[in-house]
This record gives sequence, structure tokens and C-alpha cells, in this order.
Amino acid sequence: MKKIICSSNAPKALGPYSQAIEANGTLYVSGQIPIDPANGEFVDTIEGQTHQCLKNIAAILDEAGYTFGDVVKSTVLLDDMDNFAAMNGVYGSYYSENPPARVCYQVAKLPLGVKIEIETIAIK
Repeated sequence: MKKIICSSNAPKALGPYSQAIEANGTLYVSGQIPIDPANGEFVDTIEGQTHQCLKNIAAILDEAGYTFGDVVKSTVLLDDMDNFAAMNGVYGSYYSENPPARVCYQVAKLPLGVKIEIETIAIK
């Protein structure tokens, strides 16, 4: 059975997709960009953008009854691999113990010109 997850504490989807879908004890969180849901804006630094992506993910995880401890896989998309170390420093602060599997890619362009997007899979 599929359940749509939507948190008012994370930005609304920019297109025809859900913030997350839960199916059979697995939560699939759509790629989150660093939009602040309170004002629709984003900061310019990679550190600030990484924090906001993870805050958005936290809001969705919480809405579905999950935590960062339930995350098993993340995909990070960067507009510039030169931002990897700075992103990694912030990302690591959210996963200090038993971090999930992860892949990181540099892509040509991200929505709204942001520097980062993160998608996540969590399992109960």
C-alpha cells in the first residue's frame, strides 16, 4: 500500500510529484532543494543550502514518523564538485553515527539555480 507524505514544514513540490511516498515500511523522499518553506527563499552558500536541504528532509521524515537514524541511502546532486568538502562537513553533522549509503554526482544544472539537491530513502 502506498501512502503520500506531505509536510507543511518542507517546501511544496515544484511539479507533479510528492514530497515523499511510504510503501511497505520504506520511505522514499523526493529530492529536496534548499528552499526555506517559511519564505520560499534560499541562501547562497553551499553550507547553508546543505543545512536547508537536510532540514527539509528532517521535516518530511518527522511527518512520516521516521528519523535520520532510519535513513539507509542518500543521493546528493551538486552543481560543482568543488563544493564536495563543504557539503560533506555539513552532511556529516546530521549522520554522526552509522551514516547511510550515499552517492554524490555533479550535474549540469539544478532547479532554481541552487547548488545542491538531496534525495533520501529510509526504512523502518
